[in-house]
Amino acid sequence: MTGNTAFETRYGFARNEVLLGNWRESPFNRWSFQNVGELVPSARVAAMPGNGELPAQDFAGLLDEKIALAGGPETVAAFLRRSDTDALTIMKAGKIVGDWFAPHMEFGARHIIFSISKSLTAILAGILEGEGVFDPQAPVTRYLPEAAGSAYGDASVRHVLDMSVSLDFEEAYLDPESAFARYRRATLWNPGGGTESLTDFILTLQRLGEPHGRTYRYRSPNSDLLGVLLERASGQRFAELMRERLWLPLGATSEASVTVDREGTARAAGGISVTPRDLARVGEMMRQGGMANGRRIVPEAWVRDTVSTGGDAEAWQRGAMAFLFPQGRYRNKYYQTGAASGAFCGIGIHGQWLYVDPKAEVVIAKMSSQPVPVDEPLDVDVIAFFEALSRMV
Repeated sequence: MTGNTAFETRYGFARNEVLLGNWRESPFNRWSFQNVGELVPSARVAAMPGNGELPAQDFAGLLDEKIALAGGPETVAAFLRRSDTDALTIMKAGKIVGDWFAPHMEFGARHIIFSISKSLTAILAGILEGEGVFDPQAPVTRYLPEAAGSAYGDASVRHVLDMSVSLDFEEAYLDPESAFARYRRATLWNPGGGTESLTDFILTLQRLGEPHGRTYRYRSPNSDLLGVLLERASGQRFAELMRERLWLPLGATSEASVTVDREGTARAAGGISVTPRDLARVGEMMRQGGMANGRRIVPEAWVRDTVSTGGDAEAWQRGAMAFLFPQGRYRNKYYQTGAASGAFCGIGIHGQWLYVDPKAEVVIAKMSSQPVPVDEPLDVDVIAFFEALSRMV
């Protein structure tokens, strides 16, 4: 009888137990969320060669501090454990002030950010809009004529950006018989894929009777479609576009990746993997109004519209997520919290967060392996945790 391998000792299971059918389930997600490319085809987004990363910044002094949450006071360390945090990076006034990692994640490792991918994809849309090659007011069919017979046939790019397409589709994460499961197969995220491309699937979706633009509806295919529209507008593949327009100018120190389907179409809605620090750098760039390393990456007007002035409050209130940010809005794949701090964020399933508090000059990147895709009570606690942490650092 052989003993446990180093892998089993670290993660609590063997590598051959992690399969395409269970990679998003606990406990396997503690490893798979850092190694998606071993399970799903992925395209590289290279960083600048020789862009060295500074050593990890210990913030152990914060771990014993208590934070008031709905269930009572809880230490920072206890909350990180309870929320299945894999990594947490904090920036203050543009400087890294703390890195925390769970025992199963190493400093410098990449981690899938799920729907924060949407927020990065939207930045690319803002960049191309600034270059004059992408128009958010244009009909979807300007860039993708094939969409004419689908739900997107009479939708604008703005509807796509703001999740206000009247789309007959439900985000049924755990239903294996749903249209969402078919969507996951088209992305090659689930077993049985490869018979239908992601774009082909999206173009079969139909609309509801309500006009576009009236209600915020969180529908991930909108953001995958946005990735396709950006490729059509720019003439570049998504990974190339991300590398040239965002990753290199940002000064990202580590390679990123994005999952792709059978045709190489990027999962722009949820397939991007990055390091915690590079994700925090994206948040800092947004906090700085689109600037990084003394260089403008995205127009300031686009950033201001995205995180502060844009968005339809009434459409948000009609949607299903208004409980999270009662005074909030959604614009260009970012959530405006409506808080006095001006905080905004990107959110991904299983506990991925990019939280920016402009008033406190704080950026927090949180990567997690929560057992369930959506945990609404925990989300409320996470927001309170970020608000308190922003005051503490």
